Amino acid sequence: MGSRFRYSFILGILGCVLLTLIGLATQVSWAQSQPSESLPNQNINRVLFQNVRIFDGISPQLSAPSNVLVVDNKIERISTSPIPIPADLRTLLIEGAERVLMPGLIDAHVHLVLEGVAGQASLLEAGAEGDALMQQVFRAAAESSTRILMNGFTGVRDLAGPAFDLKKVIDRGELAGPRIWPSGAMISQTSGHGDFRTLDELPRTATSELSLAEKYGVGAIADGVPEVLRATREQLMRGASQIKLAAGGGVASAYDPIDVAQYTDAEFRAAVDAASDWNTYVTVHAYTPKAVQTAIQAGVKCIEHGQLIDEPTAKLMAEKGVWLSMQPFLDDEDANPYPEGTESRRKQLQVAEGTDIAYGLAKQYNIKTAWGTDILYDPAKAARRGALLSKMVRWYTPAEVLKMATHDNAELLALSGPRNPYPGKLGVVEEGALADLLLVNGNPLENIQLIDNPTQNFVVILKDGKIYKNLLS
Repeated sequence: MGSRFRYSFILGILGCVLLTLIGLATQVSWAQSQPSESLPNQNINRVLFQNVRIFDGISPQLSAPSNVLVVDNKIERISTSPIPIPADLRTLLIEGAERVLMPGLIDAHVHLVLEGVAGQASLLEAGAEGDALMQQVFRAAAESSTRILMNGFTGVRDLAGPAFDLKKVIDRGELAGPRIWPSGAMISQTSGHGDFRTLDELPRTATSELSLAEKYGVGAIADGVPEVLRATREQLMRGASQIKLAAGGGVASAYDPIDVAQYTDAEFRAAVDAASDWNTYVTVHAYTPKAVQTAIQAGVKCIEHGQLIDEPTAKLMAEKGVWLSMQPFLDDEDANPYPEGTESRRKQLQVAEGTDIAYGLAKQYNIKTAWGTDILYDPAKAARRGALLSKMVRWYTPAEVLKMATHDNAELLALSGPRNPYPGKLGVVEEGALADLLLVNGNPLENIQLIDNPTQNFVVILKDGKIYKNLLS
């Protein structure tokens, strides 16, 4: 999930204002920071791509030069023969010149309301208070969401944070941003990875106030079956498409070492049963074999991170058909900075070393693998989302990487079943699929680094059949 000290400062600073943020949809328009030119032209309801090569999200080879007709929000026809231009002024013709048409990218692990805020120093130096600080945070979240879409990511799975109202505003067309599959608050046991309290807030009693993280929708502390049931049902009531639990320790956590397993079988089953009653699933933050195996035996369908799994755990995941939603955590320029010699730095190196092993096991046992970023409080890193994806060629071919970030991630999103907020097929270019599309200036199957520079190389971006970027007209 990320660093505890970063959560501490952000929650402390936002303590008096983030409650207002959660109600922004009815009090303040997120679109105040949205340039009108970034919103699509509502007068266009058909787009005809001519002479494009297609990466369909599955095949490692491009198609022959083809034509693709989008009507409203779906791909209506794909043909190597000419498609007649409809006699309709609402049709936009795009000459592809054999550029590559591919599905929009999907990030399976984000924290939308949290990734756009730069850090403690910038917030403190701003000197903002009250409404001014709320506006600052809201602008960061809105701008981050728009940047995600303009970087070619048309869908994201949000795995902790108050993203429900942001999703509503984007879905209403008031803000350019990706499709969002929200989890709401991460549910955690006392002392777990989602317990962001300090020691002076203990002990908790029946009359204790909620912690800031609970009050503002980042985490939810729940102990025992009844509390886990309630917390799960509350997130579903708010509109969660899937449920997120903390099943083990984290790299920067102050009070839960990384080897710690969290939640009992009965508690996991309570969340799984409640989610199943709503025809959706539970995913968990977990690194270690014990944490992962306990969650799987209780019916959890997806593991977030998993860098420290061993071979028996990998075999179990493959046998049960459990997803591994990993991030390429390495000891490189994208690693969170921790002082040398600290416990967090030691754990970070342990996870980085495990990343190679875990990806190797995932490939060896053909585990269903998703890709995500897990960016927190770092707009600079968020701007490198494509680069974080392209570094996956350390373990996979470019075609496998792009398939993972399109078709495979879309399959994971579909686990939400009826709770899927966007019914329809995503992650592929085929007739009948939803029209989330990118036109790439070059062939990313040959040069995946093209996605590192979306400003230049993604010349057309469609989401839900609407054009948000077009450098060709």
